Amino acid sequence: MKNVTITVEDATLEWVRIEAARRNTSVSRLVGEMLTEKMQHDDAYARAQRDWVADTSSFSSGGKAYPARDVQNG
Repeated sequence: MKNVTITVEDATLEWVRIEAARRNTSVSRLVGEMLTEKMQHDDAYARAQRDWVADTSSFSSGGKAYPARDVQNG
């Protein structure tokens, strides 16, 4: 595990100190957990997007003509 130094606004630091105390943990641990959650969320989203793009069945009409658009002028 590595240590990092971060710069935050005073109001943000006050909030994270209170939140860490509320959760009975350190600011360092809370920030680390938040970053891990963000990373996992972003990885899951990217994985789902890749899976969706790779699923070519959703782009197929099954050999049938696609329905015409109902175009209204006006």
